[in-house]
Amino acid sequence: MSCIAYREGKRLGAIDIEDISEVLKEKETFIWLGLRESDADLLAKIQVEFGLHELAIEDACSAHQRPKLEEYGESLFLVLHTAEMAGERLKLGETHLFVGPRFLVSVRHGASSSYQKVRERCESMPARLAKGPGFALYALMDYVVDNYVPVVDALHARFEQLETEIFKQQVNPQLLEDLYELKRELLVLRSATTPLPDMCSDLTRFHADILPKDVQPYFRDITDHVERINQAIDGMREMLTAAMQVHLTLTTVRQNEVVKRLAGWGAILAIPTMVFSLYGMNFKHMPELEAAFGYPAILGGLAIACILLYFRLKRIGWL
Repeated sequence: MSCIAYREGKRLGAIDIEDISEVLKEKETFIWLGLRESDADLLAKIQVEFGLHELAIEDACSAHQRPKLEEYGESLFLVLHTAEMAGERLKLGETHLFVGPRFLVSVRHGASSSYQKVRERCESMPARLAKGPGFALYALMDYVVDNYVPVVDALHARFEQLETEIFKQQVNPQLLEDLYELKRELLVLRSATTPLPDMCSDLTRFHADILPKDVQPYFRDITDHVERINQAIDGMREMLTAAMQVHLTLTTVRQNEVVKRLAGWGAILAIPTMVFSLYGMNFKHMPELEAAFGYPAILGGLAIACILLYFRLKRIGWL
């Protein structure tokens, strides 16, 4: 837990939970509180100190919320989905934000990087931090969105690797499953980024008491970043769909090649089979049955016929 009070963009120092309501009474002062995996008892204390709505606190206790923006009186409740890579797999977390004219509270759940760097960056710009919790909210949202970029790059690198595997000669039964898993992860990431432009639009249009006019352009910058990320995700999803279709087509082509080869060898073997089945009949009178060179002549003729058929099938690409 990190609870810091600021006045005119300058850090006053850490304060205790029990002193929050008193500090909020001071003019030109706002509080930035950061929490990680908080329990219900701590959130209940925060509810009392900041005067938060009970429904927002109830949502903050659970890490299974969709990205959203809700208004409760003079405060706002936002849910953001954070993303990071665990090895080659996508992991999502949640950040719940309570924003008021004089405070900002963040509650992190699951996969999420520490926001200490965000706080330090804001403290290094006191003129902007003096704009209040609106600028701190922008800094947090911008940090979450920026962290989507390396995730998208990692998923794209994984896609390129799978794309290379598609055109190899060896059949890989696991490949289609990996492509499907990558498409599922892109869909999950897309669901995390899709609501953000609408959230930024609502913040700038309807909540001027929390976001001054000189802070609103920063949220339009977030919208621009999200749109670029969404375009990259959508493009990759389309390529994945095409890759899956190409994979299935190539698999069918390889199966047809196998069938063609089997049919070619079956045609070659049909010649000696026919002749040997003829000589296997138990008739007393058969042509060349007592000829001295009948047996090697038959073998030689069969060998020549099979060789000619082999080269003929090889020329047309069946073997």
